[in-house]
Amino acid sequence: MTPARSPTDMDRNVAFYPWFKFLQGMLFWQAVWFLYFQSELSAAEAVLLYAIYDVATTAMEVPSGYMSDRLGRRVTLVASAVAGLAGAALLGLGTGFAVFAAAQILLGAGSAFASGTDSALLYESLAARGRVDEIERQELRAWRFSFVALALSAFLGGLMTIWNASLPFLASAAAFLGVLLITIRFSEPVRTDTELPQGAELIRLGSLRTALTEPVLVWFFALAVLMYVFSHILFVFGQPFILQALQARGLEQDAPAISGIVSALMMLISVLASMFAPVLRRRLGLPMILLLAFGLQIALSGTLAATDAAPAIAVLFLRMVPNSLARPFILARVQPMLQNDSRATYLSLQSLAGRLILAASLYLASFAMGDQARMDHADIRLILGWYAGTGIVCLCLLAVLAGRLPIDGKRR
Repeated sequence: MTPARSPTDMDRNVAFYPWFKFLQGMLFWQAVWFLYFQSELSAAEAVLLYAIYDVATTAMEVPSGYMSDRLGRRVTLVASAVAGLAGAALLGLGTGFAVFAAAQILLGAGSAFASGTDSALLYESLAARGRVDEIERQELRAWRFSFVALALSAFLGGLMTIWNASLPFLASAAAFLGVLLITIRFSEPVRTDTELPQGAELIRLGSLRTALTEPVLVWFFALAVLMYVFSHILFVFGQPFILQALQARGLEQDAPAISGIVSALMMLISVLASMFAPVLRRRLGLPMILLLAFGLQIALSGTLAATDAAPAIAVLFLRMVPNSLARPFILARVQPMLQNDSRATYLSLQSLAGRLILAASLYLASFAMGDQARMDHADIRLILGWYAGTGIVCLCLLAVLAGRLPIDGKRR
């Protein structure tokens, strides 16, 4: 591993990092990808393409962690940018299911290579300069850059489809080129710790015995996995719902632009919700706010299943709110309960389980849609209805167990 050349290199890493996250968040296709796939292929194939992306990300999680640990943070992030650039370019220039599937695999690999490695580079760059006390402030700054980029690119991506349906993917490829140029300027920090990066620690499953048998940690594991699945099914089925709702009013041609606006508002509202989350946590208590967040996800799915009215599009504004109300508190509660050699393993397995369950459920959902070119509301009602019904059962079980377990750290 190449040592840092000078303190200036590490300061440059920290200075460039928010812009790296900003360009990484310029996913112009995020609000129109399903509409684009469905226009080129079938609705079932569009769903399968997302499942392929998720499986690819999952499959690359361990190899990318090993690569980050053995070859370095910088080279892994360069590989992430190259994979993302190639995947986005293929989607913009290619045609056919096979080409799109290859592009999804590349995008999934790019996501896996960056996951965990980007934060590790930031932390290690700060540590090399004796600035570890800045980590929370620097991560928060980067998070804001990322969410501003997501909101801006969602809005612009929707507008781009007015000129050309593939333009959002080409614009995303240009953003990945910017990511690549920044990662090339990064310097590899000197690492003095022995902790494995996210993904690579999965080889140490023996250290997980306590974490996977401790009832409270199992409860949080199950909740986090369920919330991951429900957050992403709204991502998958939200776009076809928008198309169907607008089609009934003769506004089908405006679906990509409206989807972009919805996604932009979704990101901004989630940021606002995060500001009120600490107050709600104090007033409701930890178990209640977490169950409320999961219940909101189920309610959103149920609403989209129950009606195809255009005003129901507004419920998608709230898709990221449950994450703002739950994710920080879940991490804050479980991390002190985990040992150093099992913390990242527990979180990686949590991500792995969520992705696998989501991919499997989407694969099954694709059979319910048949061969029609577009997903209609009957399909959405059937699929989201099953998700909502399953979610209610899981919510009830979690609520019963929460009454018997010290979820908030207090004995019952």
